[in-house]
Amino acid sequence: MKTLAGAVMAARRRFAEAGLADAAFEARYLIGGLLGLSSTQVFTGGDRLLTLSETARISDAIERRLHHEPVHRILGSRDFFGLTLKLSKETLEPRPDTETLVEAVLPHARRIAEEKGSLRLLDMGTGTGAIALALAKSVPQLTAVGSDISRGALDTALANAHLNGIENRFSTCESRWFDRIEGCFDIIVSNPPYIRSDVIPQLAEDVRFFDPMAALDGGPDGLDAYRDIADGVGPFLQPDGMIGLEIGFDQKETVAAIFRSRGFELVEAVRDYGGNDRVLLLRAGREDKPSS
Repeated sequence: MKTLAGAVMAARRRFAEAGLADAAFEARYLIGGLLGLSSTQVFTGGDRLLTLSETARISDAIERRLHHEPVHRILGSRDFFGLTLKLSKETLEPRPDTETLVEAVLPHARRIAEEKGSLRLLDMGTGTGAIALALAKSVPQLTAVGSDISRGALDTALANAHLNGIENRFSTCESRWFDRIEGCFDIIVSNPPYIRSDVIPQLAEDVRFFDPMAALDGGPDGLDAYRDIADGVGPFLQPDGMIGLEIGFDQKETVAAIFRSRGFELVEAVRDYGGNDRVLLLRAGREDKPSS
């Protein structure tokens, strides 16, 4: 019968032989996640004997990882901004860079909630619901609508709302951008597809084979979604409302220019943990008041 330490060592060896980065960490994290153990418990519980069922589950997970399936997809969930989010084949795996968008929008959401007593948020291309749910969890006065073209993604987002106790303040709408959206919002956010079509074949296998293509491919120049959002957002944003967007590392100037050409102004550009431009906050342009 295998021990926990033996299973971790075997996984580490196979991951290293396959050229996976940080094989030791991946082995501990994957096996710990499968068994519901913390990192400390994996370290200190090496003598634990594994059941035949546990051994089979670990063996299957190792094979899946060797075929480049991401660890969090194998485990079925991922932590994001203090939430635990279920994943599905119809959703992107939320990544730390997207937490930058939540952090950038959060003070504005709190300000609006304090001034108005409540606020409505629209998260377009919501996927797992990560952005909307993280903001709703942080701002009790916030109600959110998550929209997506994928019914499967919306089912996942609803499951995550229930999982994190936010189901009463989160609803969904199956829509391509603003096609079926109703009402006006104080904040509209999106992490849209922004990768150029010709770059898709160059993406890591973990991304290319497991993230939904509709959530990655931003068209020939990677900017199709931003044009659609900028063209349609006007009637759905409160006059004093704000737009928060995740962008590619080299898209700050081009995306800002798209919105400026539609009458919006850049409030703030925020960099991610790696120092790359990652978030733009925008609002409707304000006409200069005549001097008295």
